[in-house]
Amino acid sequence: MLTRPGTLTPELEALLARAMFPDPERLRRTLESYRLGTERQVYAWVVGGQPVSAAGIRQQGEPAGRDVEVLHLGTTPGQEGRGHARALLHAVAAHLNAARLVAETDDSAVGFYRRAGFEVSSIPSRWDWVRYRCVLTPS
Repeated sequence: MLTRPGTLTPELEALLARAMFPDPERLRRTLESYRLGTERQVYAWVVGGQPVSAAGIRQQGEPAGRDVEVLHLGTTPGQEGRGHARALLHAVAAHLNAARLVAETDDSAVGFYRRAGFEVSSIPSRWDWVRYRCVLTPS
């Protein structure tokens, strides 16, 4: 079930951190940006009363933020492959009446986005690995 938690709990922080570069200061700053909630929002997929997947997003574009950028997406270890993250992203798109969901990722997650119905294309990267732009246009 989709929820928009009122506070960023340690469980949600841990889920979001699974999708972040493991630098302690960078993690702290990024999680703080979610706590402030000015541009970034957190949504969770809850099963049995517990969050099993969390997405950090930012709404962009006109009219009124119809493009939704997926900044971070994490699932509880042992819960991967059960459709929770896919359900979460599709529910967020419907809840926000998004025109598009957009994510940038690497080889480790591009297969997930393809299976979730996103169109995937390679994009230039400033790093030494391939990056992908993933776009879902809800029907």
